Amino acid sequence: MDYATLLQILDSTLRLATPLLLACLAGLYSERSGVFDIGLEGKMLMAAMCTGAVAYMTGSVWIGALAGIAGSLVFAAVHGLASITFRGNQLISGVALNFVASGITVLVAQSMFQQGGRTPPLEGAARFNPITLPFAESLSAIPVIGPFYAEVLSGHTALVYVALLMVPLTWWALYRTRFGLRLRAVGENPASVDTAGVSVVRLRYAALAITGILCGLAGAYMAAGLQAGFGKEMTAGRGYIALAALIFAKWRPWYALMATLLFGFFQALALRPDVIQSTLNFAIPVPALDALPYILTVVVLAGFVGRAIPPRAGGEPYVKER
Repeated sequence: MDYATLLQILDSTLRLATPLLLACLAGLYSERSGVFDIGLEGKMLMAAMCTGAVAYMTGSVWIGALAGIAGSLVFAAVHGLASITFRGNQLISGVALNFVASGITVLVAQSMFQQGGRTPPLEGAARFNPITLPFAESLSAIPVIGPFYAEVLSGHTALVYVALLMVPLTWWALYRTRFGLRLRAVGENPASVDTAGVSVVRLRYAALAITGILCGLAGAYMAAGLQAGFGKEMTAGRGYIALAALIFAKWRPWYALMATLLFGFFQALALRPDVIQSTLNFAIPVPALDALPYILTVVVLAGFVGRAIPPRAGGEPYVKER
């Protein structure tokens, strides 16, 4: 594998890892607060449909992205209502949202556009356009570092850089702010937080709101950045892969970045069977390559990456003592 090919794979890795990273950070906020959210997939799917439909109708990708965030927030509110207010089973609530999203997105898209559950292709201002970073062209002549900056770091859409920026921002919010301290405490011992006079319900709803926003951005990127419109089941299990990456990362922001880049790298390799064939000197069936990210998900969930201990109060509804 030459350097130019490696840069192409790394470029694809960054693009493919972006929705995983946003969804992984979304799950980090909710699970740190003690609310398990299996519904990341459904929120992303709903956001993708809303983004594709509204961006096509308005011609503005930013209005579409806001619509995607709104759709994801609605699902986050339903999940909060079921699991926080009514103290229902968090896992069942999340799975139910995934099933609802799978059906309702296709139904609404078919009703609006009559194109088999898809939205029409997005073009121009209805899509996120690549951004060229400063000095990308002039620095490209520098050996090794220049091409990496120009071809891997530069030329992505705005949400790729937003996702990368969210990693240090999440670390700072969780470990350097009062809000983050309280959020982590709610996930470990909600009774102590309640005793200190802080509302457990309010903190958990705030965490779910952040989860909804990040899943909305992930869905918007998939519909208007990674692809050009919404398609049936376009998330293709990325919400579940993001949960696996979150376990792999042991609920830490910087580890989440590394975990999602690893998953994205496997997805990028699946798109380049010629590279694997030339490197290993034998052909691997394309379906086997397509299965690589999902095989890695199973390996992670099976616990082969070490013991990952979730927040102690995770998945348990809080009942205030009177």
